[in-house]
Order: sequence, then structure tokens, then C-alpha cells
Amino acid sequence: MDLGLRDRVCVVTGSTGGIGLATARLLSAEGGRVAVTGRDSARVESARDTAGAALGVVADLSEPGAAEALIGEATSALGEVDCLVNNVGVAYQTSFEEATDEQWDEMWQLNVMSFVRAIRAVLPSMRGRGSGVIVNVSSTAGKRPSTGMPNYSVTKAAVLSLSRLVADLYARDGIRCNAITPGPTATDAWLGEGGLGDQQAQRSGKSREEVLEAVAGGRPLGRLAEPDEIASVIAFLCSERASYVTGAAWSADGGTVPIII
Repeated sequence: MDLGLRDRVCVVTGSTGGIGLATARLLSAEGGRVAVTGRDSARVESARDTAGAALGVVADLSEPGAAEALIGEATSALGEVDCLVNNVGVAYQTSFEEATDEQWDEMWQLNVMSFVRAIRAVLPSMRGRGSGVIVNVSSTAGKRPSTGMPNYSVTKAAVLSLSRLVADLYARDGIRCNAITPGPTATDAWLGEGGLGDQQAQRSGKSREEVLEAVAGGRPLGRLAEPDEIASVIAFLCSERASYVTGAAWSADGGTVPIII
């Protein structure tokens, strides 16, 4: 199926690994001109090669001005942005009582404000052309909060609200905005050393293997998602095949959240 993404300029934030890298690789394979981005220059260069991306940009998107600079660099190098995938983010285990004001603010800056800033940066050109696509990566925790990740859950709920807000405001300008809500996915965020699997094991007193088995078994499909499975939904939402889809929160969670919303 031709997704109609050939020569579309696509910016994918947080794309040096996991869901972001899988998305960049798929959009490139569909003929998109993709910009990948991350904080570490070596990882950005590696991601550019792995994804077959047209551009790699080193940026710390938690910093004010960084998202605007990213969009500016992508526009200068590749042309006006057609598709923005806001994927960058951080997650870790903590409790509501333990999370400090600084931790709440740091996570808010990266998980929410980087999305806001990147969206504001692409809006003028998208509105001027009367077309554009924005996909925001939220989480099942945005629909049903994870008690072990309180600040993460609240930021991901904010991403859902932001997505609907942008969809409502700019639909008449030809701009579509949707969110996707993945469940636990087989990326370094869960499987890497010091990742969520290790963190949950330390807090629960279980082994890492027991934690990961329980997390996988807690999905109706009985396993973690693969990054490519999430990327496929994102690519669809970016594509012409989803031309009548906006303001939606697409679950890609193996049936994790037992409600239809």
C-alpha cells in the first residue's frame, strides 16, 4: 500500500532509538525525507545511517528554543515540514511522595513543552500551505495513570489534551493532529540496563525477569510491543491513508487499557 509519503519532509523527535528510530526508518522507507534528532551526536549519526534519514540534528529539546532551532534547521536543509512526530520523552519509576518539584518540572519541559514548542514552530508554514500532519506519542499511562510513574502519567495525559486542542484549533487550516498511546514496548526504556524493568525490580524486590514476564503477561496479547508495531501506526497517521483522521488517540497497547476512548 502506498502511504503517499514520498518526498514528504518528516521530523521525528527522540529518534536515536526505540519507537522514534523505528518510525524514522519506516518513514524513510516510504520515501519520506526524514530528520532524526537526539542529544548525543554519535547516536544521532548512527540513527541517521540506520534509518536512512536525510538529516541528523543534535538537540536537547528540554531547552527553550531548541525545538524552534530544530524545525528551522530541518526546513533549511529539507524544505517545509509536512509531518511532525513528537516522540521525545523520559520515563522512570518513582512514587507520588518521592517525586520532587524539580523532577516534575524537568519531565514537563521534555515530555510536554518540547511538543508545544515544536508544534508552534511548524504551524506557520503548515497553515500557509493549508496542510500538515502532527502525531504526538503519548502512552497508556495518559489514559490510565501508572501509580509507579506519577509525573510521567500526568505529562502523557497532557499530551492527549494538547493533541485534541491542536486538532480542534487547526482542522480548518488543513492540519491533522493525532496522538498514539503505546503500552510497554521492547525498547531500551524497558529492557536496557537501568531501565524501567530494572527500576521496577529494585522497587518490588522481584527479579528483572519476573518483572518483565509480569509486564508482558499483563497485556491481553501476552507480550510487549515491538517498536516497529508502534511505528506502523504512526506512519499510517502521517499518511494520506489517514486523511480523515484527526483529534484521535490511537491505542497501540495490545489491549492494555480496557476501555474504548
